[in-house]
Amino acid sequence: MRTLRPLTLVLVAALSVATITGCAVVRDQQTMGAYVDDAAITTAVKAKFVEDKTVDAGAINVQTLNGTVNLSGFAKSGTERAQAERLARDVKGVRDVRNTLAVRP
Repeated sequence: MRTLRPLTLVLVAALSVATITGCAVVRDQQTMGAYVDDAAITTAVKAKFVEDKTVDAGAINVQTLNGTVNLSGFAKSGTERAQAERLARDVKGVRDVRNTLAVRP
């Protein structure tokens, strides 16, 4: 019983520090809430790509950080590249899109 109390106090202190710091996922980049929002944005963008038959969802990598979506990979044409960017911009919560898709014939 005597060791349980100090252990409990240490656990409470650790949780308090984590709560105060915002549970940062990556140092100086984002909080846990922002990480969850970014994951939801990434999922929504990928879903839009799958729904749209003019975009090859398997050839495009989508990463989101603080609401900025980065598109990388390959597109078959300039039209596909532009459509992917347009679809990403239309997703709720997207602040900016960085389109680094390479057009490969």
